[in-house]
Amino acid sequence: MAYKKTDLFDADLQKLSEIAKVMSHPARLAILRYLAKCKSCISGDISNEIPLSRTTVSQHLQELKKAGLIKGEIDGLKVNYCLCDSCIDNLKTNFETFFNEIIEGADITCKI
Repeated sequence: MAYKKTDLFDADLQKLSEIAKVMSHPARLAILRYLAKCKSCISGDISNEIPLSRTTVSQHLQELKKAGLIKGEIDGLKVNYCLCDSCIDNLKTNFETFFNEIIEGADITCKI
């Protein structure tokens, strides 16, 4: 079985990296922000709110859903989308832990 170089790193770093990759597109961040602003599940066409084609928005929604950041449920001819609150909370905690480790190990005397 072949391994990937990412397999050389611990599971926490691999997971953070995967999520960071998913979140690295501004359209996906805009979708997350829009869903958070609505404070409810959205039924229908989110592409009216994001300046991209319906097909492109749909692809971004699928990536967010695959990463577990949003939920999508089919309701007749429409799909209801909402944030996965527990996943977002977990992500926030994981990134805070990561950045706290960096801050604690940082050399604050470095002048470069």
